[in-house]
Amino acid sequence: MKRGRRKPSRRPDGTRINEYIRVPEVRLFDENDQMIGIVPIAEALRQARESEVDLIEVVPGAVPPIAKLMDYGKFQYEKKKKERDARAKQKSTETKSLQVKIGTGEHDLNLKAKRASEWLKEGHRIKLDLYLRGRSKYLDQNFLQSRLDRLLHLLTTDYKIATPPKKSPKGLSVILEHSSRPKTPEGEKKEISAEKAEKTKPEINQNHENQ
Repeated sequence: MKRGRRKPSRRPDGTRINEYIRVPEVRLFDENDQMIGIVPIAEALRQARESEVDLIEVVPGAVPPIAKLMDYGKFQYEKKKKERDARAKQKSTETKSLQVKIGTGEHDLNLKAKRASEWLKEGHRIKLDLYLRGRSKYLDQNFLQSRLDRLLHLLTTDYKIATPPKKSPKGLSVILEHSSRPKTPEGEKKEISAEKAEKTKPEINQNHENQ
């Protein structure tokens, strides 16, 4: 706030500055974020004029409101910079798409698995499509599942199946999510095998006793 070139009292973003701050007193800070103290609004405005800066209400909801002595242009620059930094730190979760074919080679498969592992680690979901065309759409489902498993076996990030494999316009699709617990095709097969063994155990013991 230069002498003789006073800025309007209210800015387009709603920030109250200078005479538009109509409260009895404010908790006043200087440009270096050092607290001056709780002062009457008239005193705060006087200090702003003497320092040739603006009086900016930075926390209107506080009791009393918090105000700062600084140039409004600098205040806006720092505010926008903080907002940009905050947006940059936010991790937006997306659903990434990845496509493999029945005959995808090992090299390409490894590259796709590496990319999928990175996406999962970043927190993204993955829609994995097994692309099928023509008569390949009618192949045995176990065989098609084994084609998907080729890539799933190569993932280095723990995952869980959010949506089981099902038919889609491209062929066969499955949706994966990051998981803190390992969930791989091998792990699933071990669980299934253990379950089967548990179910058949009494029957085996029964046969043994009858012999």
